[in-house]
Amino acid sequence: MSADHTPGNLPAKEDREEGTGKRMKQAIEKKISDTLFENYMPYAMSVIVSRAIPEIDGFKPAHRKLLYTMYKMNLLGGPRAKSADVVGQTMKLNPHGDQAIYETMVRLTRGNGSLLHPWIDSKGNFGSVSSRDMQYAASRYTEVRLDASCQAIFTGLDKDAVDMMDNYSGTMKEPVLLPASFPTILVNNNQGIAVGMASNICSFNLKEICETTMALIRDPEADLMETLPAPDFSTGAYLIYDREEMREIYRTGRGSFQLRATADVNRKERRIEFREIPYTTTIETIIDEIADGIKKGKLRDIVSVRDETDLNGLCISVDYKPSADPDVVLHQLFVSTSLQNPFSCNFNVLIRGKPRLLGVRQVLLEWLEWRGDCLRREAAFEAARKREGLHLLRGLEKILLDIDKAIAVIRLTETEKEVIPRLMDAFDIDDKQAEHVAEIRLRHLNREYILKRVRDIEQLEKEISQLDRLVKSRARIQDKIVRQLKDLAKNYGQERKTRLIAPEEIEIPEEEELIPAYNTRLFLTEEGYFKKLPATSLRGNFEIRVKEGDRLIQELDSSNHAELLFFTDRAQVYKLMAWEVEDHRPSLLGAYTPNLLDLDEGERVVFVHSANEPFTGEFLLFFENGKGVRIDASHYETKQRRRKLIKAYDDSSPLVGMAFLPPDSDLAFAIRSKKNKLLYFKASQVVKKATRTAQGAQVLRARNDSLTTLYSQDDLSFIRDLDYYRVLKLPTAGRYIREDSMEERQLSLDTPEEGQ
Repeated sequence: MSADHTPGNLPAKEDREEGTGKRMKQAIEKKISDTLFENYMPYAMSVIVSRAIPEIDGFKPAHRKLLYTMYKMNLLGGPRAKSADVVGQTMKLNPHGDQAIYETMVRLTRGNGSLLHPWIDSKGNFGSVSSRDMQYAASRYTEVRLDASCQAIFTGLDKDAVDMMDNYSGTMKEPVLLPASFPTILVNNNQGIAVGMASNICSFNLKEICETTMALIRDPEADLMETLPAPDFSTGAYLIYDREEMREIYRTGRGSFQLRATADVNRKERRIEFREIPYTTTIETIIDEIADGIKKGKLRDIVSVRDETDLNGLCISVDYKPSADPDVVLHQLFVSTSLQNPFSCNFNVLIRGKPRLLGVRQVLLEWLEWRGDCLRREAAFEAARKREGLHLLRGLEKILLDIDKAIAVIRLTETEKEVIPRLMDAFDIDDKQAEHVAEIRLRHLNREYILKRVRDIEQLEKEISQLDRLVKSRARIQDKIVRQLKDLAKNYGQERKTRLIAPEEIEIPEEEELIPAYNTRLFLTEEGYFKKLPATSLRGNFEIRVKEGDRLIQELDSSNHAELLFFTDRAQVYKLMAWEVEDHRPSLLGAYTPNLLDLDEGERVVFVHSANEPFTGEFLLFFENGKGVRIDASHYETKQRRRKLIKAYDDSSPLVGMAFLPPDSDLAFAIRSKKNKLLYFKASQVVKKATRTAQGAQVLRARNDSLTTLYSQDDLSFIRDLDYYRVLKLPTAGRYIREDSMEERQLSLDTPEEGQ
């Protein structure tokens, strides 16, 4: 050990601390932007370029490594292999672990159904793209092989069509891209989330993509919508088709469209069955959303929902109530659940190692350029190989002139290593030609064999000439692409699964039909709190909660479709539809009317009425000045559903009380005066006026007296002898309330305001 490293030569403690402090200060003073650039940017670029974003061949690296491994395992056209074996072999190219590789494989299989054109022919349970909870079997139980259509993505791989690179360990080669002979980038959907960017490419019908690509070859400005109307998905369903929105997605590579489940309505059994759902959702998600809607009262017309998926295919069954309109139920389901769901497009693609956002036309043009290069490289490789064969045949042609001489040269040569040089000298050929001649078997050294081989020279020259013209001619390359696309469309094309439906074809029920219909109970308190309770919540024992010191002043039955009229002490009426007020629980205080209705400062609600069209019946109103009036309810009906009516009644005197009179009814009421007089009469005895602002007629006739309280028949249980206070003709002075006529002294004579 050097003397510098002995314990005696270590720096002093103070020096060590000072050195550490300097390094820490340098680290602290380093800019965060520099740290991000040096440490985070390489990671971000690795995720973008080597993991999450697909390239122009339509594959991410994980997909490409898996498919190439299966190709090298001779699983194209051969028997299936255990998935575990394929996963193990793929780890030679993909070091991210067996589970990640197997999950990649699952998505590429026919059994899973994620892809419109699956690359892997599978056997066993691979889960389902339409199910969140259906788990795929372990890799030791399932078997896979490449689908026959994979022939189209490996054609030319062994002919230098694409570059090859070392795997992560440098022990074998793998392709940088796969030489796909059709635009796989658009045929199968692809989703990836990188760092700072994402890609979400929808799938298109193979036949339509091939036709569109051929149309672009003929005319780069061709209208894509003519041959490629919309995306297509493996789960089918409907696509709500807006031509202009789709054109914008094609142009920019961004946008969204709506996918809608298919529904079969069985009116006899009151059942709706969904057999195709949007690609972007799952059976379990839809069932959870429907169950949640039922629980929260948003889907009141639905009785139950079940997953009835079986060997015949997917099926979500929804039972609805006998009173419900199935068209309305369907619309509510589409609006409130993912039975109608958007698909967001983001066509980010790696082009020559750089991420680019491209429209459909740009993607196809980039693919054509790349595919043309693949075919040129393939043709150049074939031409070079044929030239080598032609060169050897040229040497063979020269020995045709004197076969005996060639035999003699070989036979008379003393050592093996001198055979090639002597043949080269004897026939003026190079070492490769001489090697080829020397390797010919003795049985083939006859004139017939050599003449037969020499005749191949003309054919080879013709083929080389054609390949050279192909390499140099863009038109010939495009012609070959067209021929390949036609064959692929014929062999692997299928009818579109996702059907198109125009927005105007979707029947949207009237607003009223969409509102859940159910009975309610309304409550109004003296301090202005308003509650709407569903009738179902009133079952059993319950207590209507009110604020301390507050009390209920009105309670009435209604329905969720009714129009509510709120009369205030300022002679104004505020109108709301019942469904606009949220449902309350008995334990809640309810909605505060000044906030609910946006009342004027100091304004107070004194009466609530629930009306159904047409407005029928009458309102009975009494004022402090002793007047009363009957007004037709129709005076408060408005065609435009105005939210507020001013001058709702005469405001020359404060309103004491009001009541609603149903049609063809003659209810009994009583009014009480400030001097403790009571008048008991029929509503028909009160004068009816033609306008709602009429002052009415005198009901109480007495000096220095005024009205204080209005009682309905149900409120008069505290009076023993009502006939004593009965009035035969109005106006009248009324009779003083006798103390002996009141039960249990519920109403004090010296507190006339009580009971309002």
